[in-house]
Amino acid sequence: MRAGARGLGRCSVQVLRVIGESVKSKVILTCAVTGGDDTVPKFASVPFKPKQIAEEAISACKAGAAIAHIHVRDPETGKPSMKLELYREVVDRIRDSGSPVIINLTTGPGARFIPSNTEANTVGTGSNLRTPEERVEHILALKPEICSLDMGSLNFGKGALINVPSHIEAIAAGIRRAGVLPELEIFDLGHLALSLDMIQRGVVDQGALFQIVLGESLTAMKSLLPKDAQWAAFGIGRAEFPMVAQAFLLGGHVRVGLEDNLYLEKGVLAPDNAALVTKARSLVELLGGTLATPDEAREMLGLRQVARAGGLAE
Repeated sequence: MRAGARGLGRCSVQVLRVIGESVKSKVILTCAVTGGDDTVPKFASVPFKPKQIAEEAISACKAGAAIAHIHVRDPETGKPSMKLELYREVVDRIRDSGSPVIINLTTGPGARFIPSNTEANTVGTGSNLRTPEERVEHILALKPEICSLDMGSLNFGKGALINVPSHIEAIAAGIRRAGVLPELEIFDLGHLALSLDMIQRGVVDQGALFQIVLGESLTAMKSLLPKDAQWAAFGIGRAEFPMVAQAFLLGGHVRVGLEDNLYLEKGVLAPDNAALVTKARSLVELLGGTLATPDEAREMLGLRQVARAGGLAE
């Protein structure tokens, strides 16, 4: 039996496969290759140099991922970074390789707030608050096909990620000027409500991709999405692969990667992003689905085609 089928009886697998076949024949898989958390000192598999990040995106595509979601890190320390030259090197390496993978750059960095424990209205060590213009600078400069847009604030680690509506609108305006498809990061029902309001007001493009980041409220969120919306979901840590199955069976696209989870199974570290993609692909196929190629994903999301070497097609 393939990886991902453990614990499922033969009858259950057949039933789930029938459900999958009735839901979606082509599933877009996103691989989040490195993330912005401080994982590099603890896990050797997390890529942090531009060459490594680009190579992980390319190999994840070869394993079945249509989209590579990309953060960058300081190549010396592995700490999260927002430097344009690092984004540029990663993007150029991917484009020059001829890989068809869809590049999805993050706009999340620049929102981290860690309050001081001793002084009021003062940031503590680890905060990296930036203006909306700084957070979208690399999108305007590099024009990826997709970029993420966090649709609200949330607690994260020892601090919080602060995304107030005025900042979200300013980043969304930059994304629109760049001609890039926004991927709306939805962490709770309030984020979804704000997304729908901004779409209704024309602040966020109607064709945006929804990316739902949770588990137990997924069905409720799906029921509130616009009709025919393109959406995906992913889980963190041990919830990663169960969420692949849940999102697929509810008609969504999926995401895996070392940003979200470092293990192939309990106690077994993933050697690279491609291994996580391969396991997710096996699970989707077990349930009756097929992963979309990058070009199929472009057609599904209404993206312009990308020249294989050297940037965007006219």
